[in-house]
Amino acid sequence: MKKHDKGLSIFGLTMLALGTIVGGSFFLGSAISLQNAGPSIVIAYLLGGVLVYFILFALSEMTVADQSTGSFRLFAEKAFGKGMGFTIGWVYWTGLILAMSSEAVAVSTFIRFWFPYVSIPLLGALIIIFVTVINLLGTDKLSTLESALASVKLLSIIGFIILSILLIFGLFPDKNPVGLGALENESLLPNGLGGIAGSMVIIIFTYAGFEIIGLAASETPNPHRVIPRAITYTVIALIGLYTISTFVLLPLIPTEQISTDLSPLVAALNNQNITWAGKIINFIMVTAILSTMLAATFGLARMIRSLTDEGYAPQFLKDKGDIPYKGILFSGFAMLFFFGMSFILPSQVYLFLVSSGGFAFLFTYLVIVLSHYKFRKTNGCPPSGKCQLPLYPYSSYISIIFLLFIIISMPFVKGQGLGLIAGLSLLVVYVFIYYILIRNKTN
Repeated sequence: MKKHDKGLSIFGLTMLALGTIVGGSFFLGSAISLQNAGPSIVIAYLLGGVLVYFILFALSEMTVADQSTGSFRLFAEKAFGKGMGFTIGWVYWTGLILAMSSEAVAVSTFIRFWFPYVSIPLLGALIIIFVTVINLLGTDKLSTLESALASVKLLSIIGFIILSILLIFGLFPDKNPVGLGALENESLLPNGLGGIAGSMVIIIFTYAGFEIIGLAASETPNPHRVIPRAITYTVIALIGLYTISTFVLLPLIPTEQISTDLSPLVAALNNQNITWAGKIINFIMVTAILSTMLAATFGLARMIRSLTDEGYAPQFLKDKGDIPYKGILFSGFAMLFFFGMSFILPSQVYLFLVSSGGFAFLFTYLVIVLSHYKFRKTNGCPPSGKCQLPLYPYSSYISIIFLLFIIISMPFVKGQGLGLIAGLSLLVVYVFIYYILIRNKTN
């Protein structure tokens, strides 16, 4: 695609978004969803895709009208006041920092597959430093590397789809056709509608990260054209890749044989005696997490810049140039700090902290939809008639109810009850900080 004058093109922004989204939660975490939902996970991915579509276009509509750095944080502040602007910004930043520190642990574990004598603390520290330095080089260089890493992930999923189709139809050398395979003995809803409901938390996490499109708006030369198209391409790519790859996986392995200790993609191919897949998937997992960390650091730095500009963060973090160097460094040091804490704090305490990341995403998406609803009520369509959210206001109602349902269901999903408690605790802490330390300064 044609690159515009400077900054992120449609292709660059799309790949940045896909790089943030397609990570370990899909390659490894989707095992939980498959166990809960069975074949109906395809329905869950489609439902999740519709929700992402609504949220993204709500965000796009506001972003096209106002490309200020800070995106959804600024929109939340305009809709609900400074307290919400402060809280959503810091909850999102902290949740993402904690999530990325845990990703650093995960990617270090995968890299040790090749370098078994190098310690995980050293590997993780080097990875965080690498991610930080790449971001310091600027948007263009970051976009180039991010596009390359995201391409590896996307091509690997496409490769898995092709390989699965060959196995299903008996076109793979020396292999009998799988046909419907494991699907012949699978119930569409093995755990009823509760299976779909229980899988939705994890499904939304596999889509998490798309909000980077809003944070990157100020880095694009023509937001009115770039943002909507990047969103369209991102949603189509995500829904297509997630649903098709899962659909062709299902005949290859019974869902009860899928374990959370192994990527479902690897498990499916291993079940068909294609055992060389594990080493390749290990490499892909490394690129997936690295690209997620690169794109997340990009968003974290822009969020810090927005918070600093409003006086919601220490002023020594204020940046004047195009690249928010101080925000990048501060976020990098924060990741290093919490990465170090993973080896110092008791495991239960660290798990409690990291668990807040999931809630931070869900809370952010809920605030985006609520902000857009109030934005449209107050302003009508954005300038030039660029209404983008389809089926408004019903799409807003659906999104709000859906997100509240997912948040409420967190305690009923293994490992997510702690996330809800941790996330609510984080929310309370930042509300307290705002009213005690910030409110009088900004009023």
